[in-house]
Amino acid sequence: MASITILGIESSCDETAASVVQDGRVLSNVIYTQEIHAQHGGVVPESASRLHMKHIVPVVEQAFRDSALTLNDIDAIAYTQAPGLIGSLLVGAGFAKGLAQVRGIPTLAVNHMQAHVFANFIEHPSIPYPFLCLTVSGGHTQLVLVKAPLQTEILGETIDDAAGEAFDKAAKMLGLPYPGGPMIDRYAQLGNPNQFTFAKPQIQDLDFSFSGVKTSILYFLQKQKALNPDFIEQHLNDLCASIQHTIVTILLQKVEKAVKKTGIKHLALAGGVSANSGLRSALKALAQRKHWHIYIPSPAFCTDNAAMIALTGYYMYMDGQRSDLSVTASARS
Repeated sequence: MASITILGIESSCDETAASVVQDGRVLSNVIYTQEIHAQHGGVVPESASRLHMKHIVPVVEQAFRDSALTLNDIDAIAYTQAPGLIGSLLVGAGFAKGLAQVRGIPTLAVNHMQAHVFANFIEHPSIPYPFLCLTVSGGHTQLVLVKAPLQTEILGETIDDAAGEAFDKAAKMLGLPYPGGPMIDRYAQLGNPNQFTFAKPQIQDLDFSFSGVKTSILYFLQKQKALNPDFIEQHLNDLCASIQHTIVTILLQKVEKAVKKTGIKHLALAGGVSANSGLRSALKALAQRKHWHIYIPSPAFCTDNAAMIALTGYYMYMDGQRSDLSVTASARS
């Protein structure tokens, strides 16, 4: 049987990425991160799309060089269609469609969140079905039931803010630079997670809420700074550790509830926030106590990357799915 080779393109936010996957094996994975957004304290959509236009060609060329393959070896091109920034998505979609027309091959429109789930198969190709996946990123927090390849069901999701947004907004309150989530993780490793207590909203079923957490942190900091202007600087490590502990606890409480409700003890982690060391270690400890089987991608496959897009595209291709040549994108899932 001939090999199936997929080129994947990811451009949903501020990473321009390309990857070549052959028969489910990653041959290359190139990521260009737009560091310019740090000076603005967040991603500027227009700047992001312009930088995608500037870097997408060299990134794809590097992916081909790293894989030792060429465009002539590609059977289909997978690209991120949703969710994400419209301008950024359209750059990737337009490039994929144009390249596919030149080559005379099909395209595959991939959902970014579904791709995060299937990033687990890059290093763990034999995860048994069904399994649960906690997907946590800057814009989404979901508990997903994965029944079979490409068959997923969202069991719970955030009703307001995502876990990643809570990390970044908390970091901004602390005066940490963007992106703040990784900074909180770094300082948290030096602090006491039980030093300060913040609200943990009680939401029914398996849905999440993090808006109350942000409000609790904001009011606490305002009160303490009124008494001591240097409070944050003096307690930064403990604040970061306590904030991280609060967010991670909310996530794991829902995971434990989902396992109890479904009876499924195979659990995967996905999304940018799954690179957080506190979440990773806490989930491993909980899984050990509960005798769960867990699967956690390497940090390189947690954050936005094209390998997960190409791999999901590979499953779609083998399933007989194809996309038309219209250039479309959606900010939502």
